[in-house]
Amino acid sequence: MLKPILITLSVLTVSVPTATAAQAGPRSVSPGETATTIQDWSPCPNDKIGMECADLRVPADWKKPEGRTITLKLGRLRSTGTSEGSVLVAYGGPGGPGIALTQSAASTWWTDLRKRMDIVTWDTRGYGEQFQGLSTGLPCVWTRIPLPDLPRDDADFGRLSDTNRGYAEACRLKDPELFANMSSADQARDMEAIRKALGDRPLNYYGASYAGFYGQAYARLFPGRIRTMVLDGTWNHSAADWTGELEEMAKSNEQAMRRFFTWCAANGCDDVPGLWRELIARADRTPIPTTTANVAYKARDLQSFALSHARQGSTAWPGLAEAIRKAAKGDASDFVPSRGSRYPDQATGVTECADWPRFANLKEAVATTRRLLHLAPNTGTANTLASATLGCIGWPQPVSNPPAPLPKGLPPMLGAGAWGESDAVARVLSQVPGSVNIYHDGPGHTLYGNNACARTHVNRYFTDRTLPSHPAEC
Repeated sequence: MLKPILITLSVLTVSVPTATAAQAGPRSVSPGETATTIQDWSPCPNDKIGMECADLRVPADWKKPEGRTITLKLGRLRSTGTSEGSVLVAYGGPGGPGIALTQSAASTWWTDLRKRMDIVTWDTRGYGEQFQGLSTGLPCVWTRIPLPDLPRDDADFGRLSDTNRGYAEACRLKDPELFANMSSADQARDMEAIRKALGDRPLNYYGASYAGFYGQAYARLFPGRIRTMVLDGTWNHSAADWTGELEEMAKSNEQAMRRFFTWCAANGCDDVPGLWRELIARADRTPIPTTTANVAYKARDLQSFALSHARQGSTAWPGLAEAIRKAAKGDASDFVPSRGSRYPDQATGVTECADWPRFANLKEAVATTRRLLHLAPNTGTANTLASATLGCIGWPQPVSNPPAPLPKGLPPMLGAGAWGESDAVARVLSQVPGSVNIYHDGPGHTLYGNNACARTHVNRYFTDRTLPSHPAEC
């Protein structure tokens, strides 16, 4: 049986403690204000590691700076030596609670960097109830739903639009203003408010996974206020040609599957590539049954599960080979997750649907799908934003933060990533002269937390602005 994999726009599994609001009084920051250092840090709720928290009030809608405000909960681990500044940290999700995650990672991730730098994080806007974050949150929990199929005709496209709008409206109506201001650009404006409130020094930023998009948005909005920026295990939200970026995603996925096939050629499963192509062709016509009641898989379902396991590397490949052989005989049971959703799924994405282009009509969706299938015959549109954003068609809020190139004049940045992720980060950094990307030739999601080599390079860059030689492999 294959281990279960959750398919989402980004991967983040967190276990966080229940927490209550801190007692510190809020500090407000408006656009253009030069903030003084926050003075009212106090112990974080349920703190056990010496972490301090403070409240910062920011506009719910940054276009209305004098309007309603919301509270951002900030957390800080002071430097264990003489502090030379702060590194602002975000873990992705979107919505990963920075305070709880930093508390759990303090002894493994940040020990060396804290010798010279303070570690500052925050719970991102909107995700309080979803991830028990301590900042102002939307009063709703996002439901995980199976990825929708590509619509077959205009009527099907309309039904999908109505279904998606229904999911979104249940949350939006509880707080329309906050719902409309949840993009990565809104998170980036919050980051600028935090930077000012910390004392108006140039920003040092570490963004993992989805938080890499906050960093890219910040670079577009505030290019002159960056000292250092690390993008770890993220994707390219800075493409000038979005269709071309979708094609790069599909080609990266195809490479992951072919890496598995290459391993098979030397490990007794050279029959599997042919079986796989026959299997997905058959599943396109008739779903492959399983022994689980009411579960049968179409081609993209199988591609999504298989791709996720192919990206895990050689430890997962023997099981994947057997699952394909079994499915080729008519039983796809080994692809069924033992827990959670039985189909590739994702969370209803308030931030994601504000950040990523969605298909405007059926013609566009079909044309893009055909192009990606041609480029990636083994993986198709699976686990690309072409399929993930099908859940955003009909969304009641527009794409307010679409991908766009980075501006000129940015300081050199540092990227990091394992298979696939490294390639995407490299496409971002290619726009910033002097930047360096750390590559890990193996599976994994982000490098800083579990790759000592990458962590050493990142820490040196934050403290001394010293980049590794190019290219850098860890």
